[in-house]
Amino acid sequence: MERPTPTDVEREVSSIDMIVSKSDAEGNITYTNPIFMKISGYSQGELLDKPHAILRHPDMPKAIFKYLWDNISEGKEVHAYVKNLCKDGSYYWVLAQVRMAKNPDGSFRNYMSTRRRITDSAKAVIIELYAKMLEAEQSEGIDASVKVLEAFLAERGHSLETFNECMKSINQ
Repeated sequence: MERPTPTDVEREVSSIDMIVSKSDAEGNITYTNPIFMKISGYSQGELLDKPHAILRHPDMPKAIFKYLWDNISEGKEVHAYVKNLCKDGSYYWVLAQVRMAKNPDGSFRNYMSTRRRITDSAKAVIIELYAKMLEAEQSEGIDASVKVLEAFLAERGHSLETFNECMKSINQ
């Protein structure tokens, strides 16, 4: 599937929208709810068995996804801001809560992500942070991008260990 060319058109995620998806261990989509399809512009057939990265907007620093995968693969929950790319090139911002679901015997079942609207003030903060991270990433690599993130967290009295709390507090 060809990736769309990003536009400057933002799709609104309303305060009642809850975007839900599930994926396998490799990040391939195994379930989407109707809100996900409505906002992204993709049909279920276009999304199922495709990597979540199909929605990755080029404005997203790779370091955020590295952090996310490093943590959810260890069974830790992650709350992260994500700018997703829609089928028509538009985009939408969400605060994603991603976690591993396990079977009764403790084995891996799937990854589940629920995504909600973010506040305008959170969006302003995250747009600036991600732009700095992306700039560092493009010139010096992912490690430089992570250092920008760590400095941002430290300014707010947080660290990578309290990343989730910081992200949730920004969305107040």
